[in-house]
Amino acid sequence: MDFDVFLSAYLPDPSYGGAQVVDDMLENAKTAERLGFASVTIPEHHIMNILMNPAPLQMAVAVARETEHIDVITSVAVLPLHDMRVFAGEVAMADILTNGRLVLGVGRGAFAHEMERLGSPIETSRSKFDESLDVLIRLLTETDVEHHGEWYDFDPITIMPRPRTQPRPRIMMATMNHEGIRRSTLRGFDIQTTPLAGDPDLFRMQVAAHKDAKAEMGEAGADLRIMLSRIVWCAKNEADRRAKLEMAHDYYSRFDNVYTGPGLIESGCIVPLPRSQTIEELDANLLIATADELIEQLAEYDDRGIDEMILSSNLGQGPDETTEMLERFAADVMPAFA
Repeated sequence: MDFDVFLSAYLPDPSYGGAQVVDDMLENAKTAERLGFASVTIPEHHIMNILMNPAPLQMAVAVARETEHIDVITSVAVLPLHDMRVFAGEVAMADILTNGRLVLGVGRGAFAHEMERLGSPIETSRSKFDESLDVLIRLLTETDVEHHGEWYDFDPITIMPRPRTQPRPRIMMATMNHEGIRRSTLRGFDIQTTPLAGDPDLFRMQVAAHKDAKAEMGEAGADLRIMLSRIVWCAKNEADRRAKLEMAHDYYSRFDNVYTGPGLIESGCIVPLPRSQTIEELDANLLIATADELIEQLAEYDDRGIDEMILSSNLGQGPDETTEMLERFAADVMPAFA
């Protein structure tokens, strides 16, 4: 099982500054490469201070310029928010400027507030995403593309320049629904998924859907991969573990607001809302533990065939703490899965 660092931009205190957050993300990417992580992932979210990155392809290029070989993955580019005729050219440029290290993770969007305010309501995002994905793939792989559909209607065009990676950059599908995972795998896509802070049985169904689809495909599915994102913190002791668990509970008071809640945002900052889930219940569904405990917890993910675990570890702590934690994880946990 490989490991990935999620460059999760979180700005609970606006006075810290967006520029400093971006600098921290770039330092995290360099640290991840130095420590032997396989990849880094980059979110796309707008108009809010959580998962804050409105330009994932620009960030991917910046990361590639600061590193040498690590894979750079979008997690995820929200296709309904983009015009594919423009976005396909931007993907091609990012593929060139990252020297082919870009892996394009795509999804339909998750936060209703964000989607509605940017003119692509969540209620229509499924059909728009499906058509956008088809248009994007054709623009990346074909010339003189013509399309007449519900969301796009255009005469023949050819994006220029063409991608460096042929026939196109690798695409990963982000989906949580196990049937969506199965369908996407059967279409030949790698998978990004997460149970968020849900019951562990959810991740088992997600992985099983991917593995069953691969088995159905035979040799054609042999190289397809599944990445799983979890909140992970390698604690140095019990006091550190408890402190990070409390920070995670505060983080989810904001995340739940925009994911399943009313989307209350003031001047770009998400309002923390009371949570029905207790800290103890949250503890059971996150991977916040000391190194020995993490090895035991991660063993099931390895045994069930997760190809790459995405470490989402930005709970609002400072950059030095993050670096120390990644070093601890790389030294004390990763060797058990080498």
